[in-house]
Amino acid sequence: MKPRCHILLAASLLACAGICQAAPASPYAGQETREIKAMSAEDVSSYLAGKGMGLAKSAELNGYPGPSHVLELAEQLKLSAEQRARTQALFNTMQAKAIDAGRALIDAEQKLDRLFAGKAINPDLLEASLKEIGALQARVRGVHLEAHLLQVGILDAQQVARYNALRGYDKAKAEGAAQHGHRHKH
Repeated sequence: MKPRCHILLAASLLACAGICQAAPASPYAGQETREIKAMSAEDVSSYLAGKGMGLAKSAELNGYPGPSHVLELAEQLKLSAEQRARTQALFNTMQAKAIDAGRALIDAEQKLDRLFAGKAINPDLLEASLKEIGALQARVRGVHLEAHLLQVGILDAQQVARYNALRGYDKAKAEGAAQHGHRHKH
């Protein structure tokens, strides 16, 4: 009876070892059903709506306010009627350009996805597709960055400082200055 127990124990250990060695699920599991494999539905929706998606952080976090947030903070920033109108026009232009560029980017990603799905991809098509996608990504990002660049020209220095404070960006500067022995006056 003991040999039989040893055989069952050995078989159980081998089965456990096989389970433990099974390949872990890929973080991509489930994404193979996406319409565009490289983009989530949320990404597609954001591009089609002209949303910023953090593409203008270089501007935003360096003191160049974005028109969307300026409009949200219009009362606190004490925007004049002219500033509000100019900011709204800037936002409308930015959003229209971003939607147009986003739609083109989605189309290019769909095209690349279809080339892979249809096994029709080759090095030349891959290179051309990636150049197109890269240019479109730069175009989308550029639209948002340009809006921040233009927005700072609509506001005065006090409004920009207030914007940064309202958005919570002055805390990091104050902490950095304190670490370097500087004092901030409020």
